[in-house]
Amino acid sequence: MSTIKIVPLGGVRENAKNMYAVEIDDRIFILDCGLKYPENELLGIDIVIPDFEYLKQNKRRIVGVFLTHGHADAIGALPYFVSEFNVPVFGSELTLALAKIYCENEGLTKKFGDFHVINAETEIEFGDVIVSFFKTSHSIPESLGIVLKTDEGNIVYTGDFKFDQTAAKGYQTDLGRLAQIGQEGVLALLSDSANADNPTEIANEQEVYNFISETFEYRPGRIVVACVASNILRVQQILNAAAENERKVALTGHDIEKIVRTAMQRKKLTLPSDDLLIDINKIGDYADDELVILETGRSGEPLKSLQKMALGRHRYVNLHEGDQVLITTTPSHAMDTAMARTRDLIYRSGADVRSISEEFNTSGHASRNDLQLLMNLLKPEYVFPIQGEYRLMAANGRHAQELGIPAENVFLLNKGDVAEYTNGKMLVASSVEVGDTMIDGIGVGDIGNIVLRDRKILSEDGIFVAVVTIDRRKKKIVDTPKLTSRGFVYVKTSRDLMTEASEIVKKAVQSNLDNKEFDWSHLKQDVREQLNRFLYEQTKRRPVILPVIMEINQYRNFGKKNSKNNLESKKNSKIKASKKSMKKSAKDKNKQVKPNRSVNKRV
Repeated sequence: MSTIKIVPLGGVRENAKNMYAVEIDDRIFILDCGLKYPENELLGIDIVIPDFEYLKQNKRRIVGVFLTHGHADAIGALPYFVSEFNVPVFGSELTLALAKIYCENEGLTKKFGDFHVINAETEIEFGDVIVSFFKTSHSIPESLGIVLKTDEGNIVYTGDFKFDQTAAKGYQTDLGRLAQIGQEGVLALLSDSANADNPTEIANEQEVYNFISETFEYRPGRIVVACVASNILRVQQILNAAAENERKVALTGHDIEKIVRTAMQRKKLTLPSDDLLIDINKIGDYADDELVILETGRSGEPLKSLQKMALGRHRYVNLHEGDQVLITTTPSHAMDTAMARTRDLIYRSGADVRSISEEFNTSGHASRNDLQLLMNLLKPEYVFPIQGEYRLMAANGRHAQELGIPAENVFLLNKGDVAEYTNGKMLVASSVEVGDTMIDGIGVGDIGNIVLRDRKILSEDGIFVAVVTIDRRKKKIVDTPKLTSRGFVYVKTSRDLMTEASEIVKKAVQSNLDNKEFDWSHLKQDVREQLNRFLYEQTKRRPVILPVIMEINQYRNFGKKNSKNNLESKKNSKIKASKKSMKKSAKDKNKQVKPNRSVNKRV
């Protein structure tokens, strides 16, 4: 009888950052290795990846990483993972190609090459555990679900999926395979919950394509399409619609050319005509009604790039009157404010804006009916809603209970919870410490809660700096404290406040100088506390207070003596040098210049 543990390291009670460790006896199987883009409170953070500490403690037990698809929420953290773990990575051909692009961009995996291409027909044996895969429908081709076959039953991980009866080849779900997995017996289902609270049916992709094509046909001006670069399905629809309406397509955005080229090389993306794509620098050679500009942006959402276009700050394209902006991506709820601001800026530029999400109920994730159809096909004993905020996981759990799955068999796990199956029963037996690893520039994990707290305070209340020069030997303040402020108050209109603050700093410093047990850290802390109390009383704000204490040189006389000695030595060296030069010039004068007879000789 096998001991099975399911440990989410990310992807639960949050959007994206999918990573799940499934332990079967002494082996650990990693399902996906994704990232998430920061929300508003993570000031300055570029991306967030899972915490690998638990995996580091069990490094020798990891047999591999199994990827479901090529979006950032499934592969984005892979460069950071493989830089620390030398384990094989399994995924479809396109998924691994996109994963390698991420690795190249980060420059963290130059020596890593342990990638293994799999497909829906692949089976891999790891002792008494067999890993297999099944086709799913998503917004990128070659998306796969994962099955871990154990003695206790199958453990099924869906990845991101939905059901679409009109899906094109390469995007279709293998319903027969799902039914077969269900007949074999499913112990646990880890099910996508990102769209679980949506009660209505998702629009099929044929309807979405017709809408895009009609927009291209009836809009007379230039069309700027905002899309996520790795949404291959949407990119293909845009290329097809542009060719159908005799428009050229220019690509702009981070990694879009790499991704398009990679997908084309593997025949997952096709060009309807050879001359469809044009260089972004040549868009001025075409009339507005002949152009489609595909903008993919960075950070998962193209909204920032659209804002730059609207403000006239984009490197290649600036919006003007007559332009049509078509947003084909569905931003997350965390981006609602940014979305509203972007639309406002677009309208201010004179352009018009339409969004597919306002016209249709679109998503790459399963709706309520899709989730229940999956459960009916698989008939799982235990359900683990994953991939989504708590409300979405709870909605998925309710859908499971509507099908007769007992509430005690539905687990809404938190990061680090350990659901363990022993003696025929699944229980949350323990937990491991799992946090978030924040990436800021080249720093990995060096930004913690204290730094984020300081950034938040700086963004809200600014900084207040007090510089004081002291003579510790004479126990006195040498000069009036120099106070400065950034983002807190305007100094010129707050002279009374600054004067009182200066007096408080003086008293705090002098009090510490008079103390026999002088301590630098206590002095700074005392200045910080008294200033904080005063400034809050006066302004109801709490800026970051930075006391800078400088001490003057206590050995000034010694320095003066040294300087005098240096001057005298310099004078002596100059006198010696002048004497040498005089002797040399005298010798030169005494020398006789002999005529060059060879020159004066006649030929």
